Formats: sequence, C-alpha cells, structure tokens
Amino acid sequence: MFYFCTKFYTLAQIIKDYFPHITDEQFSQFQALESLYKEWNSQINVISRKDIDELYTRHVLHSLGIVSVVRFRESLPNTPGGTRVLDVGTGGGFPGIPLAIMFPKTKFHLIDAIGKKIKVVNAVVEALGLQNVTTEHGRAEKVKGRFDFVVSRAVTNMPDFVKWTRNKIRKDSYHSIENGILYLKGGDLTKELKPFPNAYQYNLDEVFEDEFFETKKVVHLPL
Repeated sequence: MFYFCTKFYTLAQIIKDYFPHITDEQFSQFQALESLYKEWNSQINVISRKDIDELYTRHVLHSLGIVSVVRFRESLPNTPGGTRVLDVGTGGGFPGIPLAIMFPKTKFHLIDAIGKKIKVVNAVVEALGLQNVTTEHGRAEKVKGRFDFVVSRAVTNMPDFVKWTRNKIRKDSYHSIENGILYLKGGDLTKELKPFPNAYQYNLDEVFEDEFFETKKVVHLPL
C-alpha cells in the first residue's frame, strides 16, 4: 500500500494534490464534475444535498481510494482490451466515473437498478467524452461477461454482494492483487466479514487527510 502527500485543498485541486501525475486532460475532466453533478442534481437527486458541496472529498476522492490498493493494468496477456471492471450499484457514477478518468485504458461497465441514475451517468460520461465506459440499467445478477474486478460503494452487506457477483470474476489474475471485489465501506466490518477470512481491509484514513475517512475502508475480497 502506498501513501499520498498530506496537503489538502478544496474543490478539484484536491485531486491534483493527491494525484500529481494526472494529465491536464484528466484534471479538466475532474474539474468538470462539479458543474455537471450540480446541474443534474437539481433535476434528479443522485447525491444527497448535504454532500453535493463535498463532492470531491466524499465522492470523487473516496472513489479513488481504490487506487491506493491497486493500479489497473493497461494490457493483460491474451486478453484483448486489457482490464475490465464492473461497478455494481453505481448510483450517480461512483466509484466508476472517477476511476474511468484515472484509468482511461481500462474498460468500465457501470450498472444500476434505477433508470434515472443511469440517465445521469450517461449524461456525465458523454459530457466528459469517456470512451472507456459502458452502462446498463439492471441488476448485477443479469450482467453478462467476466471482469477482473467488481467495485462498489456499500450497496448492501458483503454476503449478499458476493452472491450477486461471485460468478462475474475472471479466473486469471495479472495484477498486484488477486481478482475479486473491491468494496468501499465504513465502520466496524468484523461481523460482516467473518465468513470471508481471506478479505483484506485497507484504511483510507492512512491515505487521505480528512475526518470523513476516519472509518472508511477499501475491502479487497479475492474470488
């Protein structure tokens, strides 16, 4: 696990601070998220009103916590198109859209059971010009294909989430960690993860300097 610098700014500059290697195009895409989500949130409430002013900390940066656990490879042996990631219950596009900006060579498939949320996701993806994102209105169990990783932000308890997604994972692993689930969740997960002794917890308060991350974790469950 690696660590980022501890300086902290507001708005999109916070992304540049923790990820100084991003290109100008990527930074422009991150900057555009604020106006896009504020505009859409006024029509369709996909982000709580108390959180919209904390978009970059509570949604964008939180999504990018996954980068502290693994960097998706641009190409894989005998695998056309490289790494594939499934974002289940994406809501307004988190963590999928920030990760898609960060990894433009990785293919992301974002799904949600609520159609109006996918409508917002499609609009944001189009506005940003993201060519590595596809979307689907539906449930995880119905998704076709196999993926290197399944990502999500606490859409349900881990046992149920595993039931939904365990058959979606590609067998061959080519990353620094094994293929499986990367789950963003907070609080004490001892009881919830008891059936999964091979799960790893990464504390985001060791990565990002903000009280929001005090109990936030990335859970990696190899499958």
